Amino acid sequence: MPRRVLAVLFAVVFLDLVGFGMVIPLLPLYADQYRPSPWVFGLLMASYSAMQFLFAPLLGTWSDRWGRRPVLLVSLAGSVVGYLLFGLADSLAMLFASRVIAGVAGGNIATAQAVIADVTKPEERAKGMALVGAAFGLGFILGPSLAGLLLHYSPRLPGLAAATFSTMALLAAWWVLPETRNTAAEFHPRRPRLLAAASVRRLLPVAFLVVTAWSSFEVTFAQFVNGRWHLSPRQVAWLFAYVGVLAVVVQGVLVRRLPPRWAASAVLQLGLSLTALALVLVVRVPTVAGLLLVLPLLALGQGLANPSLSAWVSQRASAAEQGEALGAFQGVSSLARVVGPFLGEMALGHWGLGAPAVIACAFLLLALLWARLV
Repeated sequence: MPRRVLAVLFAVVFLDLVGFGMVIPLLPLYADQYRPSPWVFGLLMASYSAMQFLFAPLLGTWSDRWGRRPVLLVSLAGSVVGYLLFGLADSLAMLFASRVIAGVAGGNIATAQAVIADVTKPEERAKGMALVGAAFGLGFILGPSLAGLLLHYSPRLPGLAAATFSTMALLAAWWVLPETRNTAAEFHPRRPRLLAAASVRRLLPVAFLVVTAWSSFEVTFAQFVNGRWHLSPRQVAWLFAYVGVLAVVVQGVLVRRLPPRWAASAVLQLGLSLTALALVLVVRVPTVAGLLLVLPLLALGQGLANPSLSAWVSQRASAAEQGEALGAFQGVSSLARVVGPFLGEMALGHWGLGAPAVIACAFLLLALLWARLV
């Protein structure tokens, strides 16, 4: 049963993230044609996560109460609508609408993590969480690659294709994915949804710092490589596909082979250290070839840090609180994705191309210090 559920969940998340991978590299480049000011640009990049911050904890609590499956189906349907609007957008307002709608229903990753927590043992949870990372990586291989090909025919095709892939994910979840929530576990509806338990609450600042760091760099990465080496949108899409290949290798192969005795907190700290080092090197490399050599180190650091952090949060929560805890984690992560893009875009606009990576490195070092204290 667990292996079948994980296999189905992997396929569902992969299909949805193919669409995500098609949109993310193109969003800042599409928005740039409307010449928004830095703060409007930051608001656009943060709008998806702002909605996730508001709705992810609520969706997580609902998944504890009514089940993972209905919440996952609703969130996938929201992705379909959001990508359709992205594909049809002919104004900055429509780009905003596409990201807001997708963000409102953007609880699919937290719900997918709750499904993994339902069907895995605590000591195997980091490996299970790495499946989401591997699906993310595969989505970033196929998504940007398809976007690069489809851009040759029309700038609208990537968004429409993204909606198609999310529709396929919705149908797969509807037909095949079973309900995994532990119905024997007692649900506590009066407990605050965002800051549920002290054991989880102590980890949330780490999540905030890590995701703030990564999102401030991630949303400006396309602008960074375009400004530094004048890469075209198609070349940027292929570069994101290369990052996806690295993520699959790290999270789909290396992380899943880590010995169970390795504590999630220790793996997280190693991942944060490697990511900080990689960001310093990204700023300093003089050529695209040098960047291609540094990105594997960045992928390794992120591949170790991300599943370890979500596994650590899950291990601190009881069986009845998995959706709530991971929803809180997703909510704080979403808040960080509001702050991070603003920091990244403002830093890039006022201090230069390398500023977002420097800020990201500083936040990662703060997260590393906090992780050692808790």
